[in-house]
Amino acid sequence: MGNEQVPLLEVRNIKKDFFGNQVLSDINFTLKEGEVLGFCGENGAGKSTLMKILFGMDVIRETGGYEGDILINGEKMNFSTPFDAIHAGIGMVHQEFSLIPGFTATENILLNREPRKGNIVAEIFGDRLTTLNYKEMKEKADAAIKKMGVEISADMVINQMPVGHKQFTEIARELSKDELKLLILDEPTAVLTEKEAEALLDSIRGMSRRGIAVIFITHRLHEILSVCDKVVVMRDGLVVKDIPAKDTSVPEITRWMVGRNVDNEAAKEEPVKKKGEAKVIMSIQKLWVDMPGETVRNVSLDVEEGEILGIGGLAGQGKLGIPNGIMGLYEAGGKVIFDGKEIPLNNPRKCLDASLAFVSEDRRGVGLLLDESLEWNVAFPAMQIQNKFLKKYLGGLVQWRDEQAIRQVTEKYIDELQIKCMGSKQSAKELSGGNQQKVCLAKAFALEPKFLFVSEPTRGIDVGAKALVLNALKKFNRESGVTVVMISSELEELRQTCDRIAIVSGGRIAGILPAAQPSEEFGLLMVSQVR
Repeated sequence: MGNEQVPLLEVRNIKKDFFGNQVLSDINFTLKEGEVLGFCGENGAGKSTLMKILFGMDVIRETGGYEGDILINGEKMNFSTPFDAIHAGIGMVHQEFSLIPGFTATENILLNREPRKGNIVAEIFGDRLTTLNYKEMKEKADAAIKKMGVEISADMVINQMPVGHKQFTEIARELSKDELKLLILDEPTAVLTEKEAEALLDSIRGMSRRGIAVIFITHRLHEILSVCDKVVVMRDGLVVKDIPAKDTSVPEITRWMVGRNVDNEAAKEEPVKKKGEAKVIMSIQKLWVDMPGETVRNVSLDVEEGEILGIGGLAGQGKLGIPNGIMGLYEAGGKVIFDGKEIPLNNPRKCLDASLAFVSEDRRGVGLLLDESLEWNVAFPAMQIQNKFLKKYLGGLVQWRDEQAIRQVTEKYIDELQIKCMGSKQSAKELSGGNQQKVCLAKAFALEPKFLFVSEPTRGIDVGAKALVLNALKKFNRESGVTVVMISSELEELRQTCDRIAIVSGGRIAGILPAAQPSEEFGLLMVSQVR
């Protein structure tokens, strides 16, 4: 590179909002040729949005574009599609695989860029009749795999590969592009075994030596320190730190990621229960759950009656698998004893009959009947499971919906949870995400359960609605005496809402601490490698 002053990539004053919600506030950083940049931040800090801007993803253009400038080698770029970004030398490996299952690694690596052979028929009838040059394809794929420095079989079909090999195929596809100058890796080691992750880190070092710059996003902070030249930490849509990797440490990065000065905010009313009287209401023993991307390997955990227990941890470590497995939505094994009786696993109805309720993180898939009214959404489960909101005639032979009771209970929760809607007859699909989330809570509250699992209760909702939802959970816990287990990616929320917090890492419990402990202690548990 002739001019040392000009960085390969410069990001200047990038701002982005989604429908009035500011996601990125003012992002600036530079990246030199061959430099490896580690990108850290909690879920929701804005990392993925920034990468989508860098890669010209459609969703950015469809939501009104962004402000600020992206420069490559000092030249201002304006990517309207990922093809523009690829043309400028940017490659990206996403968290979700985008491989074609029935094709081999070679076919995927060179997809849409296959070398072709001319022939006499093609000369007469045109390009469509050229044939693929398999020999050259194999050579190119082998060269890309070699560049990566990891052994994978170029002839293996994707759907027969282990997950790690799929990840490497994606990376080899980017490395096979001659114009590649910058590779963005989004959580590439989340699906890899320790050994594969080590091979990937070696391969990143190799790319760097060949002058390819890498942006490496990962929650495994020790990997960032072992492979990156510098670290950028994002929090709430801002860059809070940009520092050479050699000058920092895991606890420090953790503190920048989670450390708002909020240790005092976690102080909350003491739970009413007196010491020494804690009764275990649910005992989870050696639980395993086969939930894709959130596998639970071996979790044992006691929940005390009347408490709000938080379950936290980084994405993909298994925290979401715990409630989904206990409530019978994914295959599970082990033992769950609730209120002195064993609850059969893999049987959702038995859980509901035992007076357990679950607010799922997947509100569109599991949570709501989107085409139905709010009344129907709030009252239907209680009607179906507990025969609530029904009038009985002829000694119970005939049951009829009690429309008035249904309307009353719905209006009660519209009021309590401040659900913004046109009225109890409005359909659920017309509400915003935050208000849909409140309807899911209302539905669980209407069951009047003894025990409530609530998973990612504030995912995707704005700050004002978050406080409301969390206060509603606390109030429900205090006034109705319901034991609550809250699973969330937002550590600060858990600290402000719960009595104790269990952190899950690698499908197991890494530790349980009182909520008032400093956030760094939880951060260290999150990145501890539980064997």
